[in-house]
Amino acid sequence: MKIENLRSERNGDRARVAATVTWEDCDRPAHELYFETEEEFEEALTCNPHAFLVGSILPAMHHGEKRIFLDAEICPELRENLMTAMTLVRHWFYSPDHDLVRIEAGTRAAVQRSSIPDRTGFFFSGGIDSFGTLCSNRLNYPPGHPGSIRDGLLIYGQNIESDSRPETFARACSGLSEVARESGLVLIPVYTNVRLLDESKGMFDINHGAILGAVAHAFSQRLNTMCISSGDSIPGLLHVNRMTFAPDGSHSLLDPYYGSRDMRIRHYGIALSRLDKTKLIAGWDAALKNIRVCGPNYPGMNCGRCEKCLRTMLGLLAAGVLDSSGTFPVRDVTADMVAKIHINQSRFGYSFEQDYLELIDPLRQMGRPDLARAIEQAVTRSQRKKGGVVAKIKEMDRKYLSGTLAKTKKLVTS
Repeated sequence: MKIENLRSERNGDRARVAATVTWEDCDRPAHELYFETEEEFEEALTCNPHAFLVGSILPAMHHGEKRIFLDAEICPELRENLMTAMTLVRHWFYSPDHDLVRIEAGTRAAVQRSSIPDRTGFFFSGGIDSFGTLCSNRLNYPPGHPGSIRDGLLIYGQNIESDSRPETFARACSGLSEVARESGLVLIPVYTNVRLLDESKGMFDINHGAILGAVAHAFSQRLNTMCISSGDSIPGLLHVNRMTFAPDGSHSLLDPYYGSRDMRIRHYGIALSRLDKTKLIAGWDAALKNIRVCGPNYPGMNCGRCEKCLRTMLGLLAAGVLDSSGTFPVRDVTADMVAKIHINQSRFGYSFEQDYLELIDPLRQMGRPDLARAIEQAVTRSQRKKGGVVAKIKEMDRKYLSGTLAKTKKLVTS
Protein backbone atom coordinates (compact mmCIF):
# COMPACT_ATOMS: atom_id res chain seq x y z
CA MET A 1 0.00 0.00 0.00
CA LYS A 2 1.15 3.51 -0.79
CA ILE A 3 -0.09 6.66 0.90
CA GLU A 4 0.85 9.58 -1.34
CA ASN A 5 -0.14 13.07 -2.41
CA LEU A 6 -0.83 14.34 1.11
CA ARG A 7 -2.49 17.72 0.79
CA SER A 8 -4.68 20.38 2.36
CA GLU A 9 -7.56 21.68 0.28
CA ARG A 10 -11.14 22.85 0.42
CA ASN A 11 -14.39 21.06 -0.27
CA GLY A 12 -16.91 23.84 -0.66
CA ASP A 13 -17.22 25.54 2.73
CA ARG A 14 -15.25 22.81 4.51
CA ALA A 15 -11.55 22.44 5.17
CA ARG A 16 -10.12 19.11 4.04
CA VAL A 17 -6.89 17.15 4.35
CA ALA A 18 -6.51 14.23 1.98
CA ALA A 19 -4.18 11.59 0.59
CA THR A 20 -4.26 8.98 -2.17
CA VAL A 21 -4.22 5.39 -0.90
CA THR A 22 -3.13 2.81 -3.46
CA TRP A 23 -3.23 -0.94 -2.88
CA GLU A 24 -0.24 -2.94 -4.10
CA ASP A 25 -0.87 -6.60 -3.22
CA CYS A 26 -4.62 -6.97 -3.63
CA ASP A 27 -7.13 -6.02 -6.28
CA ARG A 28 -8.84 -3.07 -4.62
CA PRO A 29 -9.41 0.38 -6.12
CA ALA A 30 -7.37 3.41 -5.11
CA HIS A 31 -9.03 5.51 -2.42
CA GLU A 32 -8.95 9.26 -1.91
CA LEU A 33 -8.90 9.30 1.88
CA TYR A 34 -9.96 12.53 3.55
CA PHE A 35 -10.79 14.23 6.84
CA GLU A 36 -12.94 17.38 6.84
CA THR A 37 -14.43 19.89 9.23
CA GLU A 38 -16.37 23.13 9.07
CA GLU A 39 -14.63 26.34 8.07
CA GLU A 40 -14.62 27.75 11.61
CA PHE A 41 -12.38 24.86 12.73
CA GLU A 42 -10.01 24.99 9.77
CA GLU A 43 -7.04 25.88 11.98
CA ALA A 44 -7.59 22.71 14.04
CA LEU A 45 -7.30 20.37 11.05
CA THR A 46 -3.81 19.35 10.02
CA CYS A 47 -2.43 17.25 7.17
CA ASN A 48 -0.78 14.86 9.63
CA PRO A 49 0.60 11.70 8.01
CA HIS A 50 -0.22 9.87 11.25
CA ALA A 51 -3.94 10.20 10.52
CA PHE A 52 -3.66 8.43 7.18
CA LEU A 53 -1.30 5.77 8.51
CA VAL A 54 -3.43 4.86 11.54
CA GLY A 55 -6.59 4.78 9.42
CA SER A 56 -5.03 2.49 6.81
CA ILE A 57 -2.88 0.08 8.84
CA LEU A 58 -5.49 -2.56 9.77
CA PRO A 59 -7.24 -2.69 6.37
CA ALA A 60 -3.78 -3.13 4.83
CA MET A 61 -2.99 -5.95 7.27
CA HIS A 62 -6.39 -7.57 6.74
CA HIS A 63 -5.98 -7.68 2.97
CA GLY A 64 -2.40 -8.96 2.99
CA GLU A 65 -0.50 -5.82 2.00
CA LYS A 66 3.21 -6.39 2.61
CA ARG A 67 3.99 -2.76 3.40
CA ILE A 68 2.68 0.74 3.81
CA PHE A 69 4.88 3.25 2.04
CA LEU A 70 4.43 6.81 3.28
CA ASP A 71 6.51 9.61 1.83
CA ALA A 72 6.66 11.48 5.14
CA GLU A 73 8.27 11.29 8.54
CA ILE A 74 6.42 9.70 11.44
CA CYS A 75 6.87 9.58 15.20
CA PRO A 76 9.03 6.60 16.24
CA GLU A 77 6.68 6.03 19.17
CA LEU A 78 3.74 5.69 16.79
CA ARG A 79 5.70 3.22 14.67
CA GLU A 80 6.34 1.06 17.74
CA ASN A 81 2.77 1.43 18.91
CA LEU A 82 1.32 0.33 15.58
CA MET A 83 3.52 -2.76 15.52
CA THR A 84 2.16 -3.61 18.98
CA ALA A 85 -1.42 -2.91 17.86
CA MET A 86 -1.05 -5.17 14.82
CA THR A 87 0.47 -7.93 16.92
CA LEU A 88 -2.42 -7.76 19.37
CA VAL A 89 -5.02 -7.67 16.59
CA ARG A 90 -3.36 -10.65 14.93
CA HIS A 91 -3.44 -12.55 18.23
CA TRP A 92 -7.16 -11.84 18.64
CA PHE A 93 -8.56 -12.03 15.14
CA TYR A 94 -6.13 -13.80 12.80
CA SER A 95 -3.85 -16.81 12.62
CA PRO A 96 -0.31 -16.62 14.13
CA ASP A 97 1.24 -16.75 10.66
CA HIS A 98 -0.72 -13.76 9.34
CA ASP A 99 1.88 -11.20 8.25
CA LEU A 100 2.18 -7.82 9.89
CA VAL A 101 2.48 -4.79 7.63
CA ARG A 102 5.94 -3.28 7.21
CA ILE A 103 5.89 0.51 7.70
CA GLU A 104 8.18 2.31 5.27
CA ALA A 105 8.42 5.94 6.33
CA GLY A 106 11.01 8.36 7.61
CA THR A 107 11.42 9.02 11.33
CA ARG A 108 10.73 12.33 13.05
CA ALA A 109 13.48 13.58 15.31
CA ALA A 110 11.28 16.01 17.25
CA VAL A 111 7.72 16.42 18.51
CA GLN A 112 5.73 18.47 16.02
CA ARG A 113 3.42 20.39 18.39
CA SER A 114 5.67 21.21 21.35
CA SER A 115 4.67 24.89 21.32
CA ILE A 116 0.89 24.22 21.33
CA PRO A 117 -0.83 24.26 24.75
CA ASP A 118 -2.16 20.98 26.11
CA ARG A 119 -5.80 20.37 25.19
CA THR A 120 -8.06 17.33 25.62
CA GLY A 121 -10.99 16.23 23.48
CA PHE A 122 -13.29 13.25 23.20
CA PHE A 123 -15.59 11.59 20.70
CA PHE A 124 -19.08 12.87 21.44
CA SER A 125 -21.64 10.47 19.98
CA GLY A 126 -24.56 11.37 22.24
CA GLY A 127 -24.69 7.83 23.65
CA ILE A 128 -24.59 6.79 27.30
CA ASP A 129 -20.87 5.99 27.20
CA SER A 130 -19.89 9.37 25.76
CA PHE A 131 -22.17 11.30 28.14
CA GLY A 132 -20.67 9.25 30.97
CA THR A 133 -17.18 10.25 29.84
CA LEU A 134 -18.07 13.93 29.81
CA CYS A 135 -19.80 13.86 33.21
CA SER A 136 -17.02 11.85 34.83
CA ASN A 137 -14.40 14.18 33.41
CA ARG A 138 -16.25 17.26 34.67
CA LEU A 139 -16.43 15.75 38.15
CA ASN A 140 -12.74 14.85 38.29
CA TYR A 141 -10.94 17.67 36.45
CA PRO A 142 -11.12 21.39 37.28
CA PRO A 143 -11.76 23.59 34.22
CA GLY A 144 -8.17 24.85 34.03
CA HIS A 145 -6.59 21.40 34.10
CA PRO A 146 -5.14 20.22 30.75
CA GLY A 147 -7.03 16.93 31.19
CA SER A 148 -10.39 18.68 31.32
CA ILE A 149 -12.27 17.89 28.10
CA ARG A 150 -12.71 21.02 26.02
CA ASP A 151 -13.67 19.69 22.59
CA GLY A 152 -16.19 17.09 21.47
CA LEU A 153 -15.77 15.56 18.00
CA LEU A 154 -18.94 14.28 16.34
CA ILE A 155 -18.25 12.11 13.28
CA TYR A 156 -20.65 12.06 10.36
CA GLY A 157 -21.49 8.52 9.17
CA GLN A 158 -19.29 6.88 11.78
CA ASN A 159 -21.33 3.70 12.18
CA ILE A 160 -22.23 1.01 9.68
CA GLU A 161 -25.95 1.44 10.36
CA SER A 162 -25.96 5.24 10.55
CA ASP A 163 -28.70 7.38 9.07
CA SER A 164 -26.43 9.11 6.55
CA ARG A 165 -28.77 11.93 5.56
CA PRO A 166 -27.06 15.32 6.03
CA GLU A 167 -30.19 16.76 7.63
CA THR A 168 -30.13 14.05 10.32
CA PHE A 169 -26.53 14.89 11.17
CA ALA A 170 -27.34 18.61 11.19
CA ARG A 171 -30.15 18.03 13.71
CA ALA A 172 -27.80 15.95 15.88
CA CYS A 173 -25.22 18.75 15.82
CA SER A 174 -27.88 21.29 16.77
CA GLY A 175 -29.13 19.22 19.72
CA LEU A 176 -25.70 18.33 21.03
CA SER A 177 -24.59 21.95 20.66
CA GLU A 178 -27.00 22.79 23.49
CA VAL A 179 -25.27 20.21 25.67
CA ALA A 180 -21.88 21.56 24.61
CA ARG A 181 -22.79 25.11 25.56
CA GLU A 182 -23.99 24.07 29.01
CA SER A 183 -20.84 22.08 29.70
CA GLY A 184 -18.31 24.58 28.33
CA LEU A 185 -17.51 22.30 25.40
CA VAL A 186 -16.73 23.10 21.77
CA LEU A 187 -18.57 20.76 19.39
CA ILE A 188 -16.58 20.01 16.23
CA PRO A 189 -18.27 18.20 13.32
CA VAL A 190 -15.99 15.79 11.46
CA TYR A 191 -16.47 14.23 8.04
CA THR A 192 -14.27 11.38 6.82
CA ASN A 193 -14.38 8.38 4.50
CA VAL A 194 -11.70 6.40 6.35
CA ARG A 195 -14.23 3.64 7.12
CA LEU A 196 -14.72 3.10 3.38
CA LEU A 197 -11.22 1.67 2.91
CA ASP A 198 -13.08 -1.54 3.78
CA GLU A 199 -16.73 -0.95 4.64
CA SER A 200 -17.61 -4.51 5.66
CA LYS A 201 -19.15 -5.06 9.08
CA GLY A 202 -16.40 -7.53 9.99
CA MET A 203 -13.64 -5.02 9.25
CA PHE A 204 -15.45 -2.29 11.17
CA ASP A 205 -15.63 -4.53 14.24
CA ILE A 206 -11.84 -4.89 14.12
CA ASN A 207 -10.99 -1.38 12.98
CA HIS A 208 -13.29 1.10 14.72
CA GLY A 209 -10.79 2.04 17.43
CA ALA A 210 -8.19 2.78 14.76
CA ILE A 211 -10.74 4.88 12.85
CA LEU A 212 -11.17 7.06 15.93
CA GLY A 213 -7.41 7.19 16.41
CA ALA A 214 -6.98 8.38 12.82
CA VAL A 215 -9.47 11.20 13.35
CA ALA A 216 -7.67 12.21 16.54
CA HIS A 217 -4.36 12.62 14.68
CA ALA A 218 -6.06 14.78 12.05
CA PHE A 219 -6.80 17.28 14.84
CA SER A 220 -3.39 17.17 16.52
CA GLN A 221 -2.88 20.83 15.63
CA ARG A 222 -5.49 21.60 18.31
CA LEU A 223 -5.49 18.58 20.65
CA ASN A 224 -2.83 16.42 22.24
CA THR A 225 -5.11 14.02 24.15
CA MET A 226 -8.24 12.28 22.87
CA CYS A 227 -10.60 10.13 24.94
CA ILE A 228 -12.40 7.13 23.47
CA SER A 229 -15.36 6.17 25.66
CA SER A 230 -15.28 2.59 26.87
CA GLY A 231 -18.18 0.26 26.17
CA ASP A 232 -16.79 -2.26 28.65
CA SER A 233 -16.85 -1.95 32.42
CA ILE A 234 -14.89 -3.56 35.21
CA PRO A 235 -17.99 -3.76 37.46
CA GLY A 236 -19.78 -5.55 34.63
CA LEU A 237 -17.27 -8.41 34.70
CA LEU A 238 -18.61 -9.41 38.11
CA HIS A 239 -22.10 -9.95 36.69
CA VAL A 240 -20.95 -12.35 33.98
CA ASN A 241 -18.24 -14.10 35.98
CA ARG A 242 -15.40 -13.15 33.63
CA MET A 243 -11.84 -12.13 34.46
CA THR A 244 -11.01 -10.23 31.27
CA PHE A 245 -12.68 -8.26 28.49
CA ALA A 246 -13.46 -9.95 25.20
CA PRO A 247 -11.44 -8.91 22.12
CA ASP A 248 -12.86 -5.91 20.32
CA GLY A 249 -11.82 -3.24 17.86
CA SER A 250 -11.97 -0.60 20.59
CA HIS A 251 -10.44 -2.02 23.75
CA SER A 252 -8.55 -0.81 26.81
CA LEU A 253 -5.46 -2.76 25.70
CA LEU A 254 -5.62 -1.61 22.10
CA ASP A 255 -6.78 2.01 21.79
CA PRO A 256 -3.73 3.66 23.45
CA TYR A 257 -1.47 2.06 20.83
CA TYR A 258 -3.00 4.27 18.15
CA GLY A 259 -1.37 7.25 19.85
CA SER A 260 2.02 8.91 19.42
CA ARG A 261 4.30 11.20 21.40
CA ASP A 262 2.17 14.21 20.41
CA MET A 263 -1.26 12.54 20.53
CA ARG A 264 -2.18 10.57 23.64
CA ILE A 265 -5.25 8.36 23.29
CA ARG A 266 -7.14 7.32 26.42
CA HIS A 267 -9.69 4.51 26.70
CA TYR A 268 -11.95 6.30 29.14
CA GLY A 269 -14.58 5.25 31.68
CA ILE A 270 -13.88 1.55 32.09
CA ALA A 271 -14.28 1.73 35.89
CA LEU A 272 -17.96 2.71 35.50
CA SER A 273 -20.81 0.39 34.60
CA ARG A 274 -23.46 1.47 32.09
CA LEU A 275 -25.88 2.10 34.97
CA ASP A 276 -23.22 4.19 36.76
CA LYS A 277 -22.92 6.36 33.66
CA THR A 278 -26.69 6.65 33.35
CA LYS A 279 -26.95 7.84 36.95
CA LEU A 280 -24.26 10.45 36.28
CA ILE A 281 -26.42 12.15 33.65
CA ALA A 282 -29.72 11.63 35.49
CA GLY A 283 -29.80 15.21 36.74
CA TRP A 284 -28.70 16.83 33.49
CA ASP A 285 -31.78 17.89 31.54
CA ALA A 286 -30.00 18.84 28.29
CA ALA A 287 -28.20 15.49 28.19
CA LEU A 288 -31.39 13.51 28.87
CA LYS A 289 -33.08 15.30 25.98
CA ASN A 290 -30.26 14.52 23.54
CA ILE A 291 -29.46 10.83 24.13
CA ARG A 292 -28.83 9.15 20.78
CA VAL A 293 -28.35 5.39 20.88
CA CYS A 294 -30.56 3.87 18.18
CA GLY A 295 -28.38 1.89 15.76
CA PRO A 296 -30.64 1.96 12.67
CA ASN A 297 -31.47 5.66 13.11
CA TYR A 298 -28.21 7.05 14.56
CA PRO A 299 -27.70 9.98 15.01
CA GLY A 300 -31.42 10.55 14.54
CA MET A 301 -34.37 9.86 16.80
CA ASN A 302 -34.46 6.73 18.95
CA CYS A 303 -36.98 4.12 17.77
CA GLY A 304 -37.73 2.79 21.28
CA ARG A 305 -37.97 -0.78 19.96
CA CYS A 306 -34.47 -2.02 19.09
CA GLU A 307 -32.28 -3.81 21.65
CA LYS A 308 -30.05 -0.81 22.32
CA CYS A 309 -33.00 1.55 22.77
CA LEU A 310 -34.68 -0.85 25.21
CA ARG A 311 -31.45 -1.45 27.12
CA THR A 312 -30.98 2.31 27.48
CA MET A 313 -34.62 2.88 28.44
CA LEU A 314 -34.36 0.22 31.16
CA GLY A 315 -31.25 1.94 32.51
CA LEU A 316 -32.99 5.32 32.54
CA LEU A 317 -35.98 3.74 34.27
CA ALA A 318 -33.72 2.18 36.91
CA ALA A 319 -32.15 5.62 37.42
CA GLY A 320 -35.61 7.15 37.79
CA VAL A 321 -35.44 9.49 34.78
CA LEU A 322 -37.01 7.72 31.78
CA ASP A 323 -40.17 9.80 32.04
CA SER A 324 -38.15 13.02 31.88
CA SER A 325 -35.85 12.01 29.04
CA GLY A 326 -38.08 12.85 26.08
CA THR A 327 -35.80 11.15 23.54
CA PHE A 328 -37.83 7.95 23.32
CA PRO A 329 -41.37 7.56 21.95
CA VAL A 330 -42.67 5.97 25.21
CA ARG A 331 -42.17 6.84 28.88
CA ASP A 332 -42.26 3.33 30.32
CA VAL A 333 -41.05 -0.20 29.60
CA THR A 334 -43.28 -3.25 29.90
CA ALA A 335 -42.43 -6.90 30.47
CA ASP A 336 -43.80 -7.65 26.99
CA MET A 337 -41.28 -5.25 25.46
CA VAL A 338 -38.43 -6.93 27.35
CA ALA A 339 -39.68 -10.35 26.23
CA LYS A 340 -38.92 -9.36 22.63
CA ILE A 341 -35.30 -8.43 23.35
CA HIS A 342 -32.59 -10.45 21.66
CA ILE A 343 -29.40 -9.90 23.63
CA ASN A 344 -26.73 -9.59 20.97
CA GLN A 345 -23.84 -12.00 20.77
CA SER A 346 -20.63 -10.99 19.00
CA ARG A 347 -18.30 -13.23 17.04
CA PHE A 348 -16.28 -13.99 20.16
CA GLY A 349 -19.15 -14.68 22.54
CA TYR A 350 -19.29 -11.27 24.27
CA SER A 351 -22.79 -10.00 24.89
CA PHE A 352 -24.54 -7.16 26.69
CA GLU A 353 -25.79 -9.48 29.42
CA GLN A 354 -23.85 -7.53 32.04
CA ASP A 355 -25.75 -4.36 31.21
CA TYR A 356 -29.04 -6.15 31.87
CA LEU A 357 -27.95 -8.12 34.93
CA GLU A 358 -26.96 -4.98 36.85
CA LEU A 359 -30.52 -3.64 36.40
CA ILE A 360 -32.34 -6.54 38.07
CA ASP A 361 -31.87 -5.52 41.71
CA PRO A 362 -32.50 -1.77 41.20
CA LEU A 363 -35.70 -2.48 39.24
CA ARG A 364 -36.92 -4.94 41.85
CA GLN A 365 -36.18 -2.44 44.64
CA MET A 366 -38.15 0.32 42.89
CA GLY A 367 -41.23 -1.91 42.65
CA ARG A 368 -40.82 -3.35 39.16
CA PRO A 369 -40.46 -7.10 39.76
CA ASP A 370 -42.17 -7.68 36.42
CA LEU A 371 -39.21 -6.13 34.60
CA ALA A 372 -36.68 -7.88 36.83
CA ARG A 373 -38.24 -11.25 35.98
CA ALA A 374 -38.45 -10.39 32.29
CA ILE A 375 -34.75 -9.48 32.21
CA GLU A 376 -33.82 -12.71 33.99
CA GLN A 377 -35.80 -14.64 31.37
CA ALA A 378 -34.16 -12.71 28.51
CA VAL A 379 -30.70 -13.46 29.86
CA THR A 380 -31.60 -17.13 30.28
CA ARG A 381 -32.76 -17.26 26.64
CA SER A 382 -29.49 -15.66 25.58
CA GLN A 383 -27.41 -18.16 27.52
CA ARG A 384 -29.33 -21.08 26.04
CA LYS A 385 -28.60 -19.79 22.56
CA LYS A 386 -24.87 -19.57 23.14
CA GLY A 387 -24.44 -23.07 21.73
CA GLY A 388 -25.82 -21.76 18.47
CA VAL A 389 -23.35 -18.90 18.53
CA VAL A 390 -20.55 -21.33 17.67
CA ALA A 391 -22.09 -21.88 14.25
CA LYS A 392 -22.42 -18.13 13.78
CA ILE A 393 -18.78 -17.60 14.73
CA LYS A 394 -17.72 -20.14 12.13
CA GLU A 395 -19.83 -18.39 9.50
CA MET A 396 -18.38 -14.96 10.34
CA ASP A 397 -14.90 -16.45 10.34
CA ARG A 398 -15.43 -17.92 6.89
CA LYS A 399 -17.11 -14.80 5.49
CA TYR A 400 -14.95 -12.02 6.90
CA LEU A 401 -11.72 -13.52 8.19
CA SER A 402 -10.96 -16.17 5.57
CA GLY A 403 -11.05 -18.96 8.15
CA THR A 404 -8.28 -17.52 10.30
CA LEU A 405 -10.06 -18.39 13.56
CA ALA A 406 -10.39 -22.01 12.48
CA LYS A 407 -6.72 -22.06 11.53
CA THR A 408 -5.79 -20.63 14.91
CA LYS A 409 -7.80 -23.25 16.74
CA LYS A 410 -6.15 -25.99 14.70
CA LEU A 411 -2.68 -24.65 15.52
CA VAL A 412 -3.47 -24.34 19.22
CA THR A 413 -4.95 -27.83 19.57
CA SER A 414 -2.49 -29.67 17.30
